[in-house]
Formats: sequence, C-alpha cells, structure tokens
Amino acid sequence: MLENHQDFAQQTRDEFLRDDLEQLVRLAIREDLSRGFDLTTISVVPEGLTAQAAIVAREPGIASGVELIPWIIETIGADIPVQLHRRDGEKFTVGDPLATLRGEARDVLTCERTILNFLGRLCGIASWTKEHVDVISGLKAQLYDTRKTTPGWRRLEKYAVACGGGRNHRSGLYDAILIKDNHLACHQSVTGKLLSPSEAIAHARQFLAEQVDAPAGAIVEIEVDTLEQLADALQSNPDIVLLDNMTNDQLSEAVRIRDQQNASVQLEASGGVRLETLRGIAETGVDRISVGALTHSAVNLDLGLDWTL
Repeated sequence: MLENHQDFAQQTRDEFLRDDLEQLVRLAIREDLSRGFDLTTISVVPEGLTAQAAIVAREPGIASGVELIPWIIETIGADIPVQLHRRDGEKFTVGDPLATLRGEARDVLTCERTILNFLGRLCGIASWTKEHVDVISGLKAQLYDTRKTTPGWRRLEKYAVACGGGRNHRSGLYDAILIKDNHLACHQSVTGKLLSPSEAIAHARQFLAEQVDAPAGAIVEIEVDTLEQLADALQSNPDIVLLDNMTNDQLSEAVRIRDQQNASVQLEASGGVRLETLRGIAETGVDRISVGALTHSAVNLDLGLDWTL
C-alpha cells in the first residue's frame, strides 16, 4: 500500500527529460531547415548583426519550459546566452518577460519559432493544470495526469503538469501495474477463468514477487466500475482502486465502503472529468482524480518575441 506517502514519481528536469527534449528539438529543427538553411534570414539579415529579444507573455499563465531554453539552444548548436526572468512553476501576467536572448540576429531568428513552440505548449499545459488545481483547493483530493499525452512528449508534458501544481500518474507501462477489464478479458480468453478483482490483484503481486528485475515497490492499481467490484478488490489490499466513470453518489458510497473495509487503500476517480465537474467529484472524498484533459486538451499559451537590435 502507499506507505510513507509512496506515490508515482514526479517528473523533474532529469537526464531522461533532457534526452527526450533533445530528440524533439532535433526533429523540430529538421522540420524548419531540412538539410538546408534559413533562406529568408540568410538572404536578408546581415551577418554579424547583434540582437536582443525577450520572450514575452501575451496572456497570463504559469511558466514551464523556461528553464529548458538553454538545453534547446545547446541542442540547436547556436551561441545565444539566455537570461531567465521566471522559474518554472512561477506565475506571470500579460507583458511579463520570461527570458531574454542575446546573440547574433541570424541565430536568434532561426531558433525563434522552435523555442516559442516548446514554451507555448508547456506553459499552456501548466496553466491549464493550475486552473484545475485551484478548483479543488482546500479539499483532500489531488489532481493527476494520465498517459493521454502527445507521442514523444510524455516526460515534457508531465513536467508541465508538475509545474502547474498537478501530480504525475505512472510514467508508462514499465513502472506500475494498472489492471483493467481488457487485461482480465484476455486472461479469461486463454485460461477460461475470469479473475475477480481480488484474484487479479493477488496474481499481480505474486508476479512482482517472482520478478528479480521488477521495479522496487511498484504500485498495484486496479480499475473497477461497480461498487461490488470495489468491495471485492479491497480484500486483496491494492495500493489504489480506480473508480471508472462513476456518478458522484457512487463515488461517495465507494468512499464509505473503503473507509469501512480497508481505509489504507487510495481511491481514484477517473473518466470524463471536466473542469466544471471537478469540484463535485473532489467533494465526494476520493483521494485522487485523474484527468486526461490536462494534456490532451490544453491549448498553447500565447507567447511572443519582442526584438531590440
């Protein structure tokens, strides 16, 4: 069980995030330059011209990706010193500068769109997450993301969720067990036996115990869609039970059953959660609410580059 506040790891600025970022930046630059060069800049902008440009907010939000700008520029291979005016996770308002770039104008122009694209996406997710976090402020429930992320961007998007004050759910299929109905159906198709939730949990824990290379302390979670399944699952001490697409009345009853039967198990509400329904779900007493929209429905934040030659 989630002893000593054990939880899924929060995404930080680690070596894995940097590796993903570098691969995405190389792809982004290849999209812009292919195997050639910036035709407009080279043809119009004189060589050796020095420029200063500030990344400025066109709307309020939460910073995310600002501290990644030096990594982006280094991957591109440009010589552009950067001064950061905001740290990731900090608020900003309209007109606030997030960072200032100084260097040869040709380099800044070539890097401009790539930097703004990354920051706009990440600040958009962080800001959208903060809106959700504020809605449930003061309640027990914590807000979690999901694996509904842009392919290749998962670590970056989860980092942005963390910047916005949200919590990260499992990173992938490798670091936790989450048993869903499709897994049970596949097991039944081969063995002829449909595992009950409690049997499935016991099966998963036995598997982890037998794997010498299994992640230490891997969380075991199971999805249920009825209160009867919940009561059965609680018998086998899962770390988390995911309550799929339940009404608020069902969620409240699920909390009562959990408190009575196995108070140490965490309950996670999931499925079609919207900003306007979030507070009501949190008021049922669940511990966690996972929201795919944090990443799959966030809109890029409007940022611009204000130039001084």
